[in-house]
This record gives sequence, C-alpha cells and structure tokens, in this order.
Amino acid sequence: MKNYLEFEKEIKALEKEVDELKSPFGSEGISEVDTDKIKNTQKEINQKLEEIYTSLNSWQRTQVARHEDRPRANFYIKKIFSQFTLLSGDRYFGDDKSVIAGFGLIDDKSVLIIGQEKGEDLNSRIERNFGMMRPEGYRKCIRLMKLADRFQIPVITFIDTPGAYPGMGAEQRGQASAIANSIECCMSLTVPNISIIIGEGGSGGAIALASSNKVIMLENSIYSVISPEGCASILWRDPSKSLQAAEAMKLTAKDLLNLKIIDEVIPEPLGGAHRDPETIASDIKHSIIKNLKSFDNFSKDEIYDHRKTKFLEIGRTQGFSKASNLTEGGGLSYKESGIRNLKFHLDKNKYIYFGLVALSIVGLIALLS
Repeated sequence: MKNYLEFEKEIKALEKEVDELKSPFGSEGISEVDTDKIKNTQKEINQKLEEIYTSLNSWQRTQVARHEDRPRANFYIKKIFSQFTLLSGDRYFGDDKSVIAGFGLIDDKSVLIIGQEKGEDLNSRIERNFGMMRPEGYRKCIRLMKLADRFQIPVITFIDTPGAYPGMGAEQRGQASAIANSIECCMSLTVPNISIIIGEGGSGGAIALASSNKVIMLENSIYSVISPEGCASILWRDPSKSLQAAEAMKLTAKDLLNLKIIDEVIPEPLGGAHRDPETIASDIKHSIIKNLKSFDNFSKDEIYDHRKTKFLEIGRTQGFSKASNLTEGGGLSYKESGIRNLKFHLDKNKYIYFGLVALSIVGLIALLS
C-alpha cells in the first residue's frame, strides 16, 4: 500500500484511477482495458508530480525526507555493495540495532559501510529505535572506523536519523561523550570517508558520522542542527510554525550546497526516491565510486588535511591552509581573501589615505592657479 503526503492528494486520486483502469473486472464484469486512457492518466500524473516537486518548500521537503516508503540504509547496502559482512557490538555494553555496520565491496574495492537504519514497519522501527542511536551504537562505529583506518579501508556512511536517542539510559551511559568521540574519530581518519544523507540528517546524531571528506545529500533529504518542529517550539513556542522554521534554517540540499556545507547533491527520480529506488541506488553507487577515485593519489596526510580544511573553510572565504615552513608551527594557518585583506587595510589606514587625497587636491589646485 502506497503512502501519500498532504500535498499529493491529486496524485493519489489519479493513481487510484489508473489502478481501476488496469483492472479488467469492472462494475459490469470483465471488460476491455482502456490502454489509451491509462497512458493519458499516467502522463497527467507525471505532469502533476513535476509541478509539485519542482516547487516544494522547505517544510514539504522535510516531509518527503521522512516519507514512510523512502528507501532506507539497509536497502542501499544490499543494492550497492557485495559480500557485506555484518559486525556487531561495541565491546563495552551491547549492540545497537539502529546502526548497521560491516565490511563489503564496491567496484571490487573493500570499504567499511555504516548505515543508520529507521526500519521498514512498526516492529522493525521499534527494534531499530527509529534510527536514533544510543552510545553503544557510536562506540561500535568508532571501533570499526579505527579498524578500517588501521588497514587503510575507506569509510562510507549512510545518514538517516532524527537525532541521537535522548533517553535517560543513553545519557547515563555517556551519550554526549560518545557523539564527541565519534566526531573526533571521523575527523582523525587517514582514509577517505564519504557520507550520504539519504533522509533526515538530524543534530549531533548525524554529524557524529558525517564529519567526512565528502558530504553528499539526496535532493529531497534534509540536514540540520534541530528539527523544524523543535526550532519552532524554541523560537516561537509554537510547533505549527514549522514552515517558517524550516525556511529560516536552510536545511535543504540546495541551500546547503550554496552555503558550501555539503559537496554534492544527487537528483532524485520524479516524485522522490521512493518512486524509483533502483535508479537512486544506482546513482548513489556511481557517486561513491567517483568520489573514492578522486582520492586515489592522495597520501594519508593529504586526506586528513583535506577533511580538516573543508570544515575550517565553512563560513570563511578561503579557510585554512597547511603552514609551508616550520616557523609557523607546521599546523594550519588562516588565509584571508585578497578582497578582504584590501578592505581591512583601507579601513585601518583610512585617515592616512584621506590626508594624501586632500594634499593631492590642494597641490593640483596650486598648480592650476
């Protein structure tokens, strides 16, 4: 049974009509299927989908990102990777079912795959805790990322979570430190790590696994520090203002690409990824292979510096670059853009320049007279 969003009511009616037309058993018994009418109705459906999905606002994209039929991490892992070997447990407390992790092959290349999994039905969603990871989940990921780093195996992560689990037990077992340690581990890897946001990328639960060399988003996915409902509750004390919050937060793939928070957007099939899962899985696979190949000639230090510089550049014009000599400490130094340096210089010495201009004018007047 298909699920429809509020703004897809017309699509629902048209697709119901197509299903009825395809059935040879009408009200008057067996009848001939009207193929021409089916084609015309299907064409109308495609037109409606294009109209709707090319003009979605931020809140509607949030709803698409949370769609019940949207492909999950488990689906992509099965479709994209071969010889996947599941690994479990953090070696401290237990195994977290909300994250799937293990080694597999893509294009005959070994990779570590980590996927936040929400579940497909009610029972699996409860078992997976709706994709909200607990401390043991992050510690499992840290253990496996360190193992991958030791054997120089790239890391691929699929992000799809409303956020980290906020329960008392998780807090008692060190949720905050587990997330911080996971971010630190991601940032310290000397192998390429690529993150694909396939649905929701919520809060620290997402950034814990998305501190990567390449952060890629599906067209209708979202990535934000808090949910629109949570933001609206805090700012306006009114969850119904989710649309205003979603627009202000710039959480869509297009906005984040413009802000250079992410590196790439993968277009989705007409009507969202859930309407053609096979195609979107193929596109994701192609993107992963392409991005992994871009790091083939990078050394360990270059991979590490690439990731660090990428995050330090966010919100700055030029970001940081590695110091070229030992006198600068051999670390990362900040590089201002030429325009910003010029503006700063002019602002700092404006009175001197005003004086020089005034003297030039006086001198010019004296010569002319």
